[in-house]
Amino acid sequence: MPETERQLLEVTNLSSSFDTEKGELVAVDDVDFKVDRGKTLGIVGESGCGKSVSALSIIRLLPQPMGNVRSGEVWFDGRDLQKIDRDAMHDIRGNDIGMIFQEPMTALNPVHTIGRQLTEAVLLHQKVSPEAALQQSVEMLRHVRIPAPEIRVGEYPHQLSGGMRQRVMIAMALINKPKLLIADEPTTALDVTVQAQILALMDDLQKEMGMAIILITHDLGVIAENCDDVVVMYGGRVVEQASAEELFANPLHAYTKGLLKSIPRLDRERKTLLPTIPGNVPPLDEMPSGCRFSTRSEVEHDEASIQNRPPFREVKPGHWVETCPFCYEA
Repeated sequence: MPETERQLLEVTNLSSSFDTEKGELVAVDDVDFKVDRGKTLGIVGESGCGKSVSALSIIRLLPQPMGNVRSGEVWFDGRDLQKIDRDAMHDIRGNDIGMIFQEPMTALNPVHTIGRQLTEAVLLHQKVSPEAALQQSVEMLRHVRIPAPEIRVGEYPHQLSGGMRQRVMIAMALINKPKLLIADEPTTALDVTVQAQILALMDDLQKEMGMAIILITHDLGVIAENCDDVVVMYGGRVVEQASAEELFANPLHAYTKGLLKSIPRLDRERKTLLPTIPGNVPPLDEMPSGCRFSTRSEVEHDEASIQNRPPFREVKPGHWVETCPFCYEA
């Protein structure tokens, strides 16, 4: 259970898996993190590292019947979300916890108007008339700076630009004023200008509503500008966790260092190759049981580090790291 009133969410020993033709494959392996009220936690890592599965596990939206939360606790505002019944979870999801899904074009229903989809979110959680729900929808669209919201509520998703659809997703996630917003790659496929507008909008709404945010992304620039704390995931595990300031100033795990080195910098010599992490994230059925970064590390690992999981330790106050002797710089 959360240690203080300041904590809104605490995830402890969370593990999730999928039943496949190759057997049960673990996608999230013993993950821990916390989110304070009014703060932003960034979860960063490459595609396939378990970021989105962690988020979907929190709100119990893993694909069924193949997705399973194997173990762990998810304490939200004093309640363990893994132990409450389906109706109670339905009341929390979309009401106390909002989520911006990764692809707005697929998350929005193409055969229903924007207004219908927004009013449905209101009517599910509030005892108001359809007319009042529609008015709330118009006001929320205006709140997320969509022009002519009275007209937009009658339009379909395909009639809106990518940036507008993303704003609709934000409006849908926030219309019931949640305590926690989970934003899964909210700026994917948006140009830089629209990306900046979406992030600035989320920041303004966070300050206005006092909500906490979990921001899932692979963009370290977004993390640096918007997050208070950072969780770095690789292969379904947390390999490093610290405040944003500490992580960027003093990265300790080889994977975190590799991500930071791959960011373009103005102080580098012109026309030089951008450093990259060799290889790709292994498939779940080929993950090493020990240090999962061992297959891509520039330092050759011994058999013990490949077979045995390194301990996850607090190496300085608030700075945690998976202490593989070949990936962690003490």
